[in-house]
Amino acid sequence: MTSLLCITIISLTLAAASAYSEPMTLSIRPTVMVLGVLGENVTLPCLLLSKDAIAHTGVRVKWTKVAEDEALNEDVLLSMGFHKKTYGSFADRVFMNETDNEDASITITDVSLADAGKYLCEVINGMVDILEEVILDVQSILTEGVVFPYSPSEGRYNLNFDNATQACLEQNASVATLEQLHEAWKGGLDWCNAGWLSDGTVYYPVTKARGPCGGNKGPGLISYGIRNKQMGRYDVFCFAPALKGSFYWLVQPDRLTFDEAVQACVDDGAEIATVGHMYSAWKLEGFDRCDAGWLADGSVRYPISRPRKNCSPTEAAVRFVGFPDKMQKSNGVYCYKDE
Repeated sequence: MTSLLCITIISLTLAAASAYSEPMTLSIRPTVMVLGVLGENVTLPCLLLSKDAIAHTGVRVKWTKVAEDEALNEDVLLSMGFHKKTYGSFADRVFMNETDNEDASITITDVSLADAGKYLCEVINGMVDILEEVILDVQSILTEGVVFPYSPSEGRYNLNFDNATQACLEQNASVATLEQLHEAWKGGLDWCNAGWLSDGTVYYPVTKARGPCGGNKGPGLISYGIRNKQMGRYDVFCFAPALKGSFYWLVQPDRLTFDEAVQACVDDGAEIATVGHMYSAWKLEGFDRCDAGWLADGSVRYPISRPRKNCSPTEAAVRFVGFPDKMQKSNGVYCYKDE
């Protein structure tokens, strides 16, 4: 009986060894170049060999963003059968297309400049492994400027028309026109506070009508009409042009008061950035940093172009922290340097 058991075990071992010794084929595809547009969606292609490959639960698909230093590679997406997971800055904005059983392509939503680079698609099924390299280039077609809502430290609805004009000028901007606000609305601007426009009218843009924000009027530009420029008190929609210099986070060892923040930028050969600078860098250049910093109007904000946990998780936005006590050593600073 012992001899028979040993023979059986040896036979099974040899059979297993034979199965695993079958040669594995590695298929390396030609590199694919893909052009993406800032703020839009882009698809990175990766196709399988057989029509039933991806339907097989044993097939593993892994997407990686490849850095020059391998230690800095970023996991993008891992798929095995019905189980899929996205990682880091790609979480919840990368999806596998699966238009058919041959498709392992992914779509990246709300593309930022930081998404540009080399990606590797690995398809592993134990018999034929596929490697496909994709190079993503991201360009911006938005070169003119950006519309943004603004209210002063006193709070919402505190600006007459002249005050509104001056407020925009101080933010490296001008009061937006109706045409500019309409283009911003088409681009997704949704804001439930009414603001001045350059012709003395007051509007607010709504992409998702709800309750007091658009209500039964539906999405669109909600008009208050022409208002008294001296007596009327509203917020303002400003228009900031594309930057001609550099907007950046100034690395400092300690947190700063407002005056220290202003001086730190000066010492770096720059000036403290305005709200308009931040919006332009965020919208037109894809600037992304999850650090709250002082700006020239005494406000504290931070720009997020890649939503993620603890950093504007639901949408890309310039996040407003508030107007803190200027004497508090509570924040870093964003600077702007002309070129």
